[in-house]
Amino acid sequence: MEAKQRIIPAIKTMKQFDAFLSSGYTIGVLLEVHIAQLKSIFAYARRHGKELIIHVDLVQGLSHDEHAAEYLCQEFRPHGLISTKAGVIMKARQKHVLAVQRIFLLDSHALEKSYQLIAKTNPDCIEVIPGAMPHIIREVKERTGKPIYAGGLIRTPADVEQALEAGAAAVTTSNETLWRHYDRPRDEEAGGSC
Repeated sequence: MEAKQRIIPAIKTMKQFDAFLSSGYTIGVLLEVHIAQLKSIFAYARRHGKELIIHVDLVQGLSHDEHAAEYLCQEFRPHGLISTKAGVIMKARQKHVLAVQRIFLLDSHALEKSYQLIAKTNPDCIEVIPGAMPHIIREVKERTGKPIYAGGLIRTPADVEQALEAGAAAVTTSNETLWRHYDRPRDEEAGGSC
């Protein structure tokens, strides 16, 4: 369950899904999708040698709990699941798919609550939102010992570089300009792993 990409495309539309399929990226995050689309999306992705991480909290037509996580793992065998929910993360770990705990950096209190959640769920990775806060990325990585995905409010290559220099394994983004900027053949990709 390793991602050797500096950018992990976050896919919000079918147009973006098509762009992902034709890119050099192997792994992408599926956002804002309806449950009825998943079967065909996964079939296309596999035909193109792509792996998908499903953002469970954003799947329309599906509950966002451990039962939904179990269904997604059994039915689609995704590369991983992203969620803010403890039950989803623990089910992903149980099903041996990448478990990415999403945390929101609203204030110091929210950050402390997130550390408690991470101690409980023991995810494989943590997605930090917003990712445009290098000093917090560094702190979360040092305090948890987990690989970090930085997402949200990263708009420029400089933002990406700052997140990576702060210790992020990769940046999740729906910004196609950044996808194109960092798209390379697989053997040239660098970055952390989760």
